[in-house]
Amino acid sequence: MSYPAGLHVIERTAPGPEAATVILVHGSLDRAESFRRVMRRLPELDIVAYDRRGYQGSRETGVVGLGGHIADLVDIVTEVRARGATTVSAVGHSVGGDVVIGAALAQPRLFASVGAFEPPMPWLGFRRPRPGEERPRDWTPMAEDPAEEVERFFSRMVSPSAWRRLSDEGRAGRRADGPALVADLLGLRGDPPFEVMDLAVPVLFGRGGPASEPHHRDCVAWLSAHVPGAALFEIESAQHGAHLSHPDRFAAFTRAVVERAAA
Repeated sequence: MSYPAGLHVIERTAPGPEAATVILVHGSLDRAESFRRVMRRLPELDIVAYDRRGYQGSRETGVVGLGGHIADLVDIVTEVRARGATTVSAVGHSVGGDVVIGAALAQPRLFASVGAFEPPMPWLGFRRPRPGEERPRDWTPMAEDPAEEVERFFSRMVSPSAWRRLSDEGRAGRRADGPALVADLLGLRGDPPFEVMDLAVPVLFGRGGPASEPHHRDCVAWLSAHVPGAALFEIESAQHGAHLSHPDRFAAFTRAVVERAAA
């Protein structure tokens, strides 16, 4: 057996023979490399991270929807277990959290525990309102050009000035991920892809502090309160991109997910 063909996978092995394994799943317009600083802070764990299909090093594998990403994660966990891992957890950031939850619902016996940091679940009623709206109504139309949608998304999630500070190569690399980003966004606009209340794996939901978007914080608060056996982990001074801005605390969140498996 092997990992799904064409996926760019990063593996880091802990020195101890009995280390637990955690798989890190990135969000939209992101990549496995964004977890590097988090990985360095978890020396006791075997870690696998990968570029989701359609992104960065996995771009040539084509674009899939949420179901395809869930299938990839199931295949990766199956391969990790085939190589001898006995305790496997998964942690996803943003849409990566949706992938993790979906995979744990599809194959709960593969996962010892899971974690999702600010996973978007607009079908539960938690959405970003448009400017001037108190509550969200219609979806904002997406740009016809995926590359233009990349700039819009990056500027909204990070800042317009951060987009301008990227090098020409950096902007080109982001724009090349446009089709995968559009597939992620469209996947959030349809019918519920799964029933999160059916989750039967120990789960920890993470969120940023008051500076994070209210719809993200409210969604995680609801999930933590209603999903059976769930718990809440807050990174008080962080916003949505906590794995980049607060790698120490995101590593603590990841470690807490693995500890839920042990408990």
